Amino acid sequence: MDKAIYAACALTALVSAWLLLRAYARGRSRLLLWSGLCFGGLTLNNLLLVLDKTVLKDIDLSVPRLLIALMSMLLLVGGMIMEHDQ
Repeated sequence: MDKAIYAACALTALVSAWLLLRAYARGRSRLLLWSGLCFGGLTLNNLLLVLDKTVLKDIDLSVPRLLIALMSMLLLVGGMIMEHDQ
């Protein structure tokens, strides 16, 4: 059951990233860009989680996963700060 939940989370993040980036392409709102990039990173994070927990059980991918999640969140926070300043 846990594998299905990990896969569903990755798919949800991927769809969210796609929708946000598609909306950015239409409207050019930079906050949509930063949000889409954040969710793209979270998709990668979730894919690494699937690999970590199901395929590569002997290799610990927690540090790369956490770094990707951190960078994704920093992208979003940085985008929000830049939008607030303008």
